[in-house]
Amino acid sequence: MSMYDAMFSQYNVKIAQVLVTKPDFYNEETRKNLFCTLSELISLNIVPIVNTNDAVSPPMYIHDDTVVPGTGKKGIGIKDNDSLSALLAAEIQSDLLIMMSDVDGIYNKPPWEDGARMMHTYTSKEQVQFGQKSKVGTGGMDSKVNAATWAMARGVSVVICNGMQEKAIKTIISGRKVGTFFTDCAVSSPTSVDVLAENARLGSRSLQQLTPAERATAIHSLADLLVSKQDEILEANNKDLEEATKSGLAKPLLSRLSLSPSKLKTLSVGLKQIADSSYENVGRVLRKTKLAENLVLRQVTVPIGVLLVIFESRPDSLPQVAALAMASANGLLLKGGKEAAHSNKALMDLVKESLKGVGADDAISLVSTREEISDLLAMEKHIDLIIPRGSSDLVRNIQKQSQHIPVLGHAEGICHVYLDKDADPQKALKIVRDAKCDYPAACNAMETVLIHEDHLSGNLFNDLCNMLKKEGVKIHAGPRLSSQLTFGPPPARSMKFEYGALECCIEVVRDMEDAVDHIHKFGSSHTDVIITENDGTAKRFLNAVDSACVFHNVSSRFADGFRFGLGAEVGISTARIHARGPVGVEGLLTTKWILEGTDHTAAEFNEGKRNWLHEKMPIN
Repeated sequence: MSMYDAMFSQYNVKIAQVLVTKPDFYNEETRKNLFCTLSELISLNIVPIVNTNDAVSPPMYIHDDTVVPGTGKKGIGIKDNDSLSALLAAEIQSDLLIMMSDVDGIYNKPPWEDGARMMHTYTSKEQVQFGQKSKVGTGGMDSKVNAATWAMARGVSVVICNGMQEKAIKTIISGRKVGTFFTDCAVSSPTSVDVLAENARLGSRSLQQLTPAERATAIHSLADLLVSKQDEILEANNKDLEEATKSGLAKPLLSRLSLSPSKLKTLSVGLKQIADSSYENVGRVLRKTKLAENLVLRQVTVPIGVLLVIFESRPDSLPQVAALAMASANGLLLKGGKEAAHSNKALMDLVKESLKGVGADDAISLVSTREEISDLLAMEKHIDLIIPRGSSDLVRNIQKQSQHIPVLGHAEGICHVYLDKDADPQKALKIVRDAKCDYPAACNAMETVLIHEDHLSGNLFNDLCNMLKKEGVKIHAGPRLSSQLTFGPPPARSMKFEYGALECCIEVVRDMEDAVDHIHKFGSSHTDVIITENDGTAKRFLNAVDSACVFHNVSSRFADGFRFGLGAEVGISTARIHARGPVGVEGLLTTKWILEGTDHTAAEFNEGKRNWLHEKMPIN
């Protein structure tokens, strides 16, 4: 008790030890007293620590067939803390009983055996092998399960989890999937995510065994289905739009949610590009070296494994990412937002149909269960790469929460267009209009115009403001611009802000170098543009700006996998490792080394019996 007292006192929580004996559960008066005592302690914010009073009574053994007075229900043999907790939880009509062990939950077989899988839900009908004893505590897993099922039969919800897991209790109370939840309800939910992930890995291996032509055929099939099943897709999308409008979904997200015949046609064309360029993706030899006589080393491309793509609103992401996964032979799990549930289901049905023709329909699945994203991020044994596509908050949270699985993506799209002193005014207005107004919700839309100070005294600044106002764009002024104008646009809340709507900021800079410094300070390394007729200035800008995409005299809207000729993109990455910018098939591949010899051993080279050559060989 001194240890309990020391630990709880760190949080200014009082505790009280409550000792019980066998009569306390059989005598009507003492049962009521026990209930009142526990209730009063809890009402006073005192945590009761309940134990058996072994000093005055031997360990209690209430026989399983003994009826507890006042309940009409059979008791449970109290042989350890598990059975005591179950009896106590039932006695005080507890809402939830949490049993903590040294394992994460109930497994279908002993956790150390091959093929063991944790069960997130458990019913009394389950057939499970249990170990005899826990490494901690007085009861084994068999004891915990017996106590949990006994308590469950008396209306108490039960969770068995690992007591060493950080914030386990708070996480369970918040409704997250932790440990094993005991239920009497038949589990009729869709296939669990870990099974979907295992199927995706097996599906990836199946895709690798297909010929490039077979993988391309599946993608072509999906592209054709997008057009031929257009009516069904749009009908499902309309349901999502109606529900999203009623729920008050923000306009930028509504725009991303919407599908149209032209969008589907563009998607279909992009998928066909992916199919046509997919023949040399997997198994392509990147390097070939003759290490010694009859000893040849090859480095070849292979899929990463299983991808998890989490996306908000944009259902058009689903067929794009699915096609890229097929082309790269990756397994894929897709987690879409609830606002696009109908659209995603309709599109996933088409993906499954296209994969079924090549016998790999389990390679790609839509996660339709109510898993929290944080639960998916903890599946490092099943998922190799996470790609978030959505708001900056979504991406940032995923990057923060994913501790063991790499995340490919960008949190913000703060794109700049710099109007140099040598900019052509007509080109400048044309490009700025497209960069901001073509699709304001896109991550490659312009958010800030940087204008050379010389233009403030000319026509370009006024023409720029008038054009943006005509297009319905709300203008914000940067601090420097605000200080130079007596009357002007309202000041920007922040220079590092992604509007994602018909809003933008205008700021004045001294020269190109000043513009570059501003971009590095306030940008997100996504896409930045210079408008100038001076090739020397353009070249210095292109070399100096450290962003994933840097353009000269073109709209920032070109930062897109389809427009780059990649067919489609799985996302845009501002990271500096693995892939950067619009990520197509290349970003979903890794490599493996294949070494072929006859009877070579390392010792022979150490002893001088064989000699190294290390000769580069032609790849083809």
